[in-house]
Amino acid sequence: MRILGIDHVVLRVAELQRALDFYCGALGCAVERRRDDIGLLQLRAGSALIDLVPVDGALGRSGGPPPGESGRNVDHVCLLVEPFDVAAIAARLRAAGAPVGEVARRYGAVGESDSLYTRDPDGNTIELKAPR
Repeated sequence: MRILGIDHVVLRVAELQRALDFYCGALGCAVERRRDDIGLLQLRAGSALIDLVPVDGALGRSGGPPPGESGRNVDHVCLLVEPFDVAAIAARLRAAGAPVGEVARRYGAVGESDSLYTRDPDGNTIELKAPR
């Protein structure tokens, strides 16, 4: 068996529209598939998917209480972004009301490259990373 990459990440969210606005508006994801019957919205993020599961939906309720200040379900998700134009990324995040962390060289699947951290409206940490 050989791992090829990340297929998808599932994030539990308190307000679906607020999360959708962030991931599609601020980060540029696109809605790929919607399953309102179970409470699942799948967003295309490059070659992977980010699944948003509202905590008040059928699927979300099965995961227990929503994430909060004292606990999270995920440490962070790292997305490769191109071009890695720090000024443009920062402007886009600020326009969405998201924080912009410091740029630093960090190691990941593509090796060392610049990245920065932000948070989505539910407090999930998102790392935006430059390709090699």
